[in-house]
Amino acid sequence: MKPIFYQPNVGLFTGVSLLLAIIMVGIFAPLLSPHDPLSVHLSNRLASPSWEYPFGTDHLGRCVLSRLIYGIRVSVIGAFIILLLTFLISLPVGLLTGYKRRYRDGFLMRLIDGTLAIPDIIFTVAIVGILGPGVTHMILAIILVRWANYVRFIRSLVLKCCQEHYILSARMAGNSHVRIMWRYILPTIFSPLVVFAALDIGKIVILLAGLSFLGLGTQPPTPEWGVMLHDSTTYFQIAPHIMIFPGLAIMLFVFTCQLISEQLKKGSGTVAKEG
Repeated sequence: MKPIFYQPNVGLFTGVSLLLAIIMVGIFAPLLSPHDPLSVHLSNRLASPSWEYPFGTDHLGRCVLSRLIYGIRVSVIGAFIILLLTFLISLPVGLLTGYKRRYRDGFLMRLIDGTLAIPDIIFTVAIVGILGPGVTHMILAIILVRWANYVRFIRSLVLKCCQEHYILSARMAGNSHVRIMWRYILPTIFSPLVVFAALDIGKIVILLAGLSFLGLGTQPPTPEWGVMLHDSTTYFQIAPHIMIFPGLAIMLFVFTCQLISEQLKKGSGTVAKEG
C-alpha cells in the first residue's frame, strides 16, 4: 500500500488569502487609509498618482485609495451580509421543497419559476425603483432576486440526495424527517453549496456596484466602488485613474471568488472520485 501525502492546494490557498486580506483591509480601514475618504480638497482635484496620493484624487480632491479601502465595507462586507441572509431564507425552503416532493407543483415553485424568468439586473432595478434608492433597499432587492436561485439549487441537490440508499436506510431506522435533513442531507449538500456561494458572492458585488453606478444603490458621498465608477465617467478622458482603480478592485475581488470556487470544485471532484 502506497503512502498518501497531503498535497496543498496552492490555488485555493492563494484565493482564500486574497479574500481574507481584502476583508481585513476593509475592517481596519481607519488604520490603513492614508486620508479621510470624505475630505474634499479642490486644490488637489484630479491629481495623478503620487507618493501622497498613491491612486490619485477624484474630481473633488478626495483620495482614491482611501475611498477604495472604505468601499470594501459596503461592496464586500455588504455582499457577505446579503449572502448570509439569502442562505437563511433559502436553505430551509430548499430543504423542505426537495425533501417533501409533493410541493414541487405548488404555488411556491411557480413563484420561483416566475422569478427566475426575469433577468436579475432588470428585476433588481424594478424593485429598487419602487422602494427608492438606498443601501437598505438595495440589499433587500438583491435578496428578493437571488433567493430563488438558491432555493432551486438546494432543491435539486436534495432531490438527488434523497435517491441514495442511505436516506432510505435512515428512514427505515426510524429517524425523524428533521433529523434526516439535519444529520444526513445537509452535510452531503454542504460542499456544493460552498462552491456555489463562492462563485455567487462575486456576482453580488457586481450587482451592488451596478446599482450604485445607476444611482439606485449607495448614494454619494459614501465611498463605494460603483459610486466611484459613476463619479468618474465625466472625467475619464482627462483622469482615467479615477475609473481604472475602482474597476481593478472589482475585477480583483471577482477573480478571487472565481479562483476559490474553481479550486473548491476541483477538490470536490477529487474527493468524489476517491470515494
